[in-house]
Amino acid sequence: MHIPNKFNISDEKEIHSFIQANAFGQLISNKDGRLICSHIPLLLSEDKTKLIGHLAKVNPQAQDIENEEVLITFQGAHDYISPSWYTGPGVPTWNYQAVHIYGECKTFDEPEAMKEVVDSLTAKYEASFDEPWQPNYKAAMLGAIIGFEVTINDIQAQYKLSQNKSDQDREQVIAGLESLGSNDLVNAMKRI
Repeated sequence: MHIPNKFNISDEKEIHSFIQANAFGQLISNKDGRLICSHIPLLLSEDKTKLIGHLAKVNPQAQDIENEEVLITFQGAHDYISPSWYTGPGVPTWNYQAVHIYGECKTFDEPEAMKEVVDSLTAKYEASFDEPWQPNYKAAMLGAIIGFEVTINDIQAQYKLSQNKSDQDREQVIAGLESLGSNDLVNAMKRI
């Protein structure tokens, strides 16, 4: 990913927090000379060195990722930026947050490891419910999926949030985004 210096994010805590908050990612790999992508929820390991998830065994991507380098992308808040929001001339653009991770993929299908992945994902996403669903599924269902972990080799993070604009232009962009209801992007811009 091309990252101009003003938009580069290198703070590891910020990147890890972003991944955890935007954990529905895209797993991209190569199958028979063609790129293939699956959109899936992922977990960041406790030591922050791996991403963990699972795929359906019938997913063609599941058969070709063992020992392969993969790319996982995460996207945060984003929206169109009108040049009418600037005090001077400008061009249409887009503000966004994105993280790309490269790493080597290993697969696993041991029942206990599969159960841990599914239960961990369930716990993460059920936690916000008043009455969280408790894992209650047939163990045989785990046989239909394959787990994977990606050892992180390279992280690229970019927050393009009008950091290259004047304070006045940034304020006007924030006002424009607020009028559109793009609150997540507004909050991201105010934090940077």
